[in-house]
Amino acid sequence: MLEELGPFFAVETHAAGAVPPPPWRAFHEADLTERVRAVRRHLANGRPEDEVELRVAASVAHLGLAARLLSPALALNASRGEVPSEIWWQDVVGGALPLSVCPVGGELTLEPLADLNAAFEPFSVSSQVLWGNVGSAVNGALTMVGAAAPDWLGRARELANGLLSAPPLKGTSTVVGGRFRRRSCCLIYRAAPGGTGPVCGDCVLQDAASMRR
Repeated sequence: MLEELGPFFAVETHAAGAVPPPPWRAFHEADLTERVRAVRRHLANGRPEDEVELRVAASVAHLGLAARLLSPALALNASRGEVPSEIWWQDVVGGALPLSVCPVGGELTLEPLADLNAAFEPFSVSSQVLWGNVGSAVNGALTMVGAAAPDWLGRARELANGLLSAPPLKGTSTVVGGRFRRRSCCLIYRAAPGGTGPVCGDCVLQDAASMRR
């Protein structure tokens, strides 16, 4: 059912305590250094990879992982009161990386994202940017649930608003003209040559970008 919401929601499932067979790996054992390097090469798009700042690649990698973790988590909890546990993944760059989870009953929390943020500390991405990425991922997941599964929207909105209005996400975003706006930037615009790429639709820099057009 989750796959009907889009690729970032689709998951396979496995039994509690199962050992991940290749090419699956336990997510908590993820090699983030290699993933950030791969994202850096992808963003460089044929240029020397050192033209893309390491922290930019790290932030983009983090945002993708945050969105991939939060999307099925929000949908599972809104629809069945479950949360993903014992997460497995396959480390591929581009698109939604494959995930397998063991769904269990429970409350949706940001504990897995706090662990993810801690794992990105060596890449010199600020906590403000990392939690901004998480907030953006929460809002993105809510938007997709609303578009693809309106019957779940009420509960999904309640969950998302609860996450966004409490620490550690409290204050990381606001609403401007009825639209979600984060108070930080994921830095992806800096991956373009000369750091002149477009900013995301929910970016704190959106107003400045509009004025330059």
